[in-house]
Amino acid sequence: MPWKQESVMDKRVKLISDWLSGSYSKSQLSRRHSISRPTVDKWIARYDAKGPDGLKDLSSKPHHCPHQTSDEIISRLLEKKNEHLDRGPKQLIHRLRNAEPEIAWPAASTAGAWLKKAGLVSTRKRAHPRPHGAAKLREANEPNQTWCADFKGQFRTKDDRWCYPLTITDHASRYLLLCKALPGTHGEPTRQGFEWAFREYGMPDVIRTDNGSPFASTGLARLSSLSVWFIRLGIYPETIKPGRPDQNGRHERMHRTLKAAVLKPAADNLMRQQLVFEDFVHDFNHYRPHTALGMKVPSDLYSPSPRIYPGYVPAAEYDSDVDIRRVRSNGEIKWKGSHIFLGEALIGEQVALKEVDDDTWDLYLCTYPLGRLERGAKRVSSL
Repeated sequence: MPWKQESVMDKRVKLISDWLSGSYSKSQLSRRHSISRPTVDKWIARYDAKGPDGLKDLSSKPHHCPHQTSDEIISRLLEKKNEHLDRGPKQLIHRLRNAEPEIAWPAASTAGAWLKKAGLVSTRKRAHPRPHGAAKLREANEPNQTWCADFKGQFRTKDDRWCYPLTITDHASRYLLLCKALPGTHGEPTRQGFEWAFREYGMPDVIRTDNGSPFASTGLARLSSLSVWFIRLGIYPETIKPGRPDQNGRHERMHRTLKAAVLKPAADNLMRQQLVFEDFVHDFNHYRPHTALGMKVPSDLYSPSPRIYPGYVPAAEYDSDVDIRRVRSNGEIKWKGSHIFLGEALIGEQVALKEVDDDTWDLYLCTYPLGRLERGAKRVSSL
């Protein structure tokens, strides 16, 4: 049978028991229990003050932490978060510091911990890594090199009507150029939204979208009536790969912010929803700092394009070394005795055929490549 080991608490209880018996002086207790005289005094004093609880080990936690966040600071942080539920700790602390720089606001990580403790942070699902295929997308490091566009998922306003938000952003600066509440994704209202943006901000070099309607189609070169209009204005329509929304990731991130900020709940009708969108656009561009921009706001980096929208579609111009054909009302051209179908999106347009080899021609709309045509072929093949 093993020897019974005496705990530290047992030794303290035995010390106090001997003291209370009256048979020992403090000096004798010191020698009997092999401890110093001050230690005897300490445990007797703690027993007199708190009884048996005084013999327990005290917490090593400091009574005061100079870096502890005050209740007032926490209250202000939670109040600001409740005003802007879509903002994270970095944005909240950045805005609070700008408004009241004289206050020692905590670090964003500390603010995040308090928000999480208060139940104001929703845990985001971890995204599975996507395969990184080669993306033939043009670089856009300056404003107006590339604009990104999409429709945020549709929802119903309180009057039970559908709302399809058309959104356009500048890729480099994240500036939100347009957030328009539309009743659908039809081509003409969408075109009017872009036309407003062109008049307000000028024209970009590239417009990047997904492959859905009205931006693209299943026809030749995936062109739609809208993308044909872009080409005629000298804008290159660029589509991401199907199933790769990460290729338009900055725009998708803005959509997440938009949904959190203004779509819970939806407004009474489209007109009121548009007013909510306009408030969001102003705040997003001028007051919301972005980590990727070094905590600057988009308006700090964006400036309108020098490419002025002419208000009309210029005539298509081609070099003299090409053959020109007009696309007929049935979507066809006549070439070398054959009727070649190009698609409805190109009806009425003049296209150019440039010979690149014996009996082989490349087909263009302005400078945009449509495909390759060989003698005797019944359709245009991809380049």
